[in-house]
Order: sequence, then C-alpha cells, then structure tokens
Amino acid sequence: MRISLTMRQATLAVTLGAAATIGGALVFEHVFGYVPCKLCLMQRNPYYIAIPVGLAAALLPPRYARIGLWCLALIFIVSAGLGAYHSGVEWGFFAGPSDCGGGAGAGAGNVGDFLNQLQNTRVVSCTEAAWRFLGLSLAGWNVLISLALAAFAAAAAARKGIFPGR
Repeated sequence: MRISLTMRQATLAVTLGAAATIGGALVFEHVFGYVPCKLCLMQRNPYYIAIPVGLAAALLPPRYARIGLWCLALIFIVSAGLGAYHSGVEWGFFAGPSDCGGGAGAGAGNVGDFLNQLQNTRVVSCTEAAWRFLGLSLAGWNVLISLALAAFAAAAAARKGIFPGR
C-alpha cells in the first residue's frame, strides 16, 4: 500500500517530529530534572530553527515548499552532526569544550534555596551521559531522530510521485 502525501502534509510531519523531539528534551529537563550541558543546548538550536521553517514552508505553494523541505533536510543533517559530536564526547572519542559542565544555573536567591536546588537537580557534564536507553544517550537518540527527519524531508522533496498533482 502506497501512502500519498501532499507537500504540506510532508512538511508538517517533519515539523511535528521536530516539535515532539524538542518537547521530549524539555520534559527531560523540566519534569525529570536533567540539566542540559552546553552541547545539549547547542543540539536544540536546529530544532528551534526547523520548526518555524517547517511551518512557513507548509504555507507556501508546493514549488517553494519543496525548497523548504530541502532546507529542513539540511538543518537535520547539521543536527545529526552535532549529536554525533556530543555522543563522541560522551564516549571519549573527542575532547569536549573546556567550559562544558552543568547547563542551567540555580539563579539568584539565598544559600538555602541554592543548596536545595543542588540536591534536587541532576547536573551532568558534556562527557557523561545522564541517561541511556538501549545503549544510546539522548545525544545518540538525537542523531537517529535527526537522520530520520532529514531522510524523510529529503525523500519528500525529491520524490514527485508522492505528491500526485500537487
């Protein structure tokens, strides 16, 4: 069975995937208390760029939306590269940034609040994976998700057959 997608649907699917991924990262940070390191925060930037690009491309005529899909594919290839670098830092293959420690600071307040926040927050450096699932850290999962989004966007942009008459 062949699924027929419009250009708008394909663009929105990539955008929804990006929003879900960044939403997941924010849940890990704000719900589970994982403080992102410098490289974690850097990996979010392509998603923050891709979401408005995807929404804008979905509103354009198909000819221009195709260009938007190619841009999304490029954005997610860059994102996969950032994730691969961070994964390599975690595995000790690459040296990480010298200023890479815990990300978000405790903010202003009294010493008691600061100590309480330190006790309730999991602070990790760029060289240590705070969480792994099936052997992959969040950076590793970012590589896979970014590659999947890039491949889908590129396939959607390249294949005129999945957009019949549009």
